[in-house]
Amino acid sequence: MDHFKFHTPENSSGQAKEILTEVNKKYGFVPNLFGYMAEAPYTIEAYAMLTELLAKTGLTAAQQQIALLAVSHYNNCDFCRTAHQAFGKMNKAKAQTLSAIVDNTEIEDVTDKALVDMVIAITDQRGWVEQEQLDAFIAAGFNRQNVYDLILVVTIKTLSNYSNHLTKPEANEQLVAMV
Repeated sequence: MDHFKFHTPENSSGQAKEILTEVNKKYGFVPNLFGYMAEAPYTIEAYAMLTELLAKTGLTAAQQQIALLAVSHYNNCDFCRTAHQAFGKMNKAKAQTLSAIVDNTEIEDVTDKALVDMVIAITDQRGWVEQEQLDAFIAAGFNRQNVYDLILVVTIKTLSNYSNHLTKPEANEQLVAMV
């Protein structure tokens, strides 16, 4: 969107430059999402902090990426869909699960399906999840803490998906190559 500046370490100053330089060191490139978020650098900080907290949850790295991908797909966020397919693959999420989410087909792994069903229920129903949905999630081997883990996923994706809806960043070639 032409109303938002795309920031880089080279064309930024102050906090934005510092954060984008750190992001570049961490990833080896600046994901385009962050180039736009740098308009308000605290949004990158919030995204990074929430992502660090997600890493401390009871979900595996693969499950985190599956849930992040599911919400991004539900919210129709192309950038995050590509990113979480790439990071899902990197974190050894089942290829069939990742493909099924993006292709709107049946997820074969029962645990992955329960995870996706629950995070989509939370997203779609704005947290007003039915008891049967919660029971199915628990029956698949998850616990009530994991419900809060998924609320954190929805929070992270609300920040990034909505930001991307406004700015429409293209997926970085580095992310596309990982998919």
